[in-house]
Amino acid sequence: MALSSERLFDSLGHFGRFQACVYFASVFQAMSCGIHYLASVFMAVTPNFVCGFPGNVSSVLFHNSSASSIEDIWTLWTSTENYVVVQLGNGEIWELDQCSRSKREVSLDLAYEYEGNKSVFPCSDGFLYDDTKWKSTVVTQWDLVCDREWLAKLIQPMFMLGVLIGAVIFGDIADRLGRQRVIWFTSAGQFVFGIAVAFTFDYYSFVIVRFLLAMVSSGYLVVAFVYVTEFVGIKARTWASMHVHAFFAMGIMIVALVGFLVRTWWVYQIFLSIATVPFVLCCWMLPETPFWLLSEERYEDAQKVIDTMARWNKVSTPCKVSELCSVQRDDPASGRMGDDDTSSAKKHNILDLFCNWQIARRTITVWLIWFTGSLGYYVFSLSSVSLGGNEYLNLFLIGAVELPCYIIACVAMDKLGRRNTLIPFLILSALICVLIMFIPQDFNILIILANMAGKFSIGVAFGLIYLYTAELYPTIVRSLAVGSGSMMCRVGSVVAPFCVYLRSVWIFMPLLLVGIMALLSGILTIMLPETLGKPLTNTLVEATEIGRNKKSSSEKTPPAHNGAELEKIELFGQEKVSTDK
Repeated sequence: MALSSERLFDSLGHFGRFQACVYFASVFQAMSCGIHYLASVFMAVTPNFVCGFPGNVSSVLFHNSSASSIEDIWTLWTSTENYVVVQLGNGEIWELDQCSRSKREVSLDLAYEYEGNKSVFPCSDGFLYDDTKWKSTVVTQWDLVCDREWLAKLIQPMFMLGVLIGAVIFGDIADRLGRQRVIWFTSAGQFVFGIAVAFTFDYYSFVIVRFLLAMVSSGYLVVAFVYVTEFVGIKARTWASMHVHAFFAMGIMIVALVGFLVRTWWVYQIFLSIATVPFVLCCWMLPETPFWLLSEERYEDAQKVIDTMARWNKVSTPCKVSELCSVQRDDPASGRMGDDDTSSAKKHNILDLFCNWQIARRTITVWLIWFTGSLGYYVFSLSSVSLGGNEYLNLFLIGAVELPCYIIACVAMDKLGRRNTLIPFLILSALICVLIMFIPQDFNILIILANMAGKFSIGVAFGLIYLYTAELYPTIVRSLAVGSGSMMCRVGSVVAPFCVYLRSVWIFMPLLLVGIMALLSGILTIMLPETLGKPLTNTLVEATEIGRNKKSSSEKTPPAHNGAELEKIELFGQEKVSTDK
């Protein structure tokens, strides 16, 4: 399809008015994916809390401060090691910790320090939560604290597991049933499951519905990348595909805004899900891509889409389907190549990515970069609310910093090269992680700025790795290489929440892990060859020679085929990179 698709866009325009409308309508929904991916940072927050007490309180003591109710002392709470002393109406005095409570055996004057005997009891009367910031979260709704804290920590990893499974399932369904139908279904699914999350009746139904929401959100992102790249010509495809991520980042910014305005978790979830409504109402108007229709031999439907594109783009003589098909029939080399690719693809497996030392070293490095990019992206995003200061502003800035990130990535990829852009930004990410460790904790603004810089640098590396991967491997294993890298990326997104939880062990542990991985990835990237301006390879022998013999490498693949082959890579690359989020 490479030659015919190139001819189609030369005839209709690479990014005309029709493509612009389809593009912006499709990527608008990508905001909902960013929303649901990061919604748990506020929805599952754990506020300050202590054990409940059996009776009515008459007075409360916290260090040297006294009050008539526990709600009055939350502003003084500074550590999980603190406890509250309360005196009940019947004269009993209790010490309330976070996960236990003690009854003083001898009830004397109310004092904070007590050396006498105590009877320890579990928190059978529930918990008292600080509701000064959040009126309700899923943690306070179902008491996901103390011995149930691990259930709260499973919320985000389970969502990411749904992302992994959804990307695989809906990517395959889109190839079988068409992009349009999957976009309809996943868009409606995001709205339905997004609203349903707000009305779940217990923790387990909440996790299950969010798992389904993760699947359809991931499925939409997968298919949306394929959908827009099949409508955008090669001249605009790199910029168009990279900036789908920018709309994902805008979704993160919306999470921060809604979190600031709405402090009850189920109302917050409903407001976030409403963002999907405009697209759900109009997505039925989006056409099927002509390339999928041609692959299914639905030539009349494909011609209708092409004619519509021509009218919108004001092209008087649109390309005919018969002409596109004749190009492929009249090019026997192209036909044979397609047969060879098909037969070759059946013979290759993941072991071919380790066929020799050069390719094996390349594969390990590429997998590490995919993993590190995803790990760093989510560690910086998820931990932004714990940096101090205003957590809503922190998350908003962490999302906003991505917008210029992809512009820099596109420019640097074309001017400096893939490797020469990847190395400095990976190493810069590692240096920033180290720098943050030396910033005093009371310098909140400086810490936030450093985290934004870290998110920016890891975002550049994360944005360009998919195309670089596709260019590093030959045609016969290219899809296998990008697909396996994408799977490593999803593993990174599942591991990231657990990495963030290591802050309880040492506050800098997540940054240390990301920094080590980024530094190791940057050093290993030095050994990768540069692919900017080089023709794509077709065999493992040619791929092995990249960087060692530039002339022979450039002579083995005719430059005339480079553009068409690059279009094939990008169509595939965009399909796979969507699963990285």
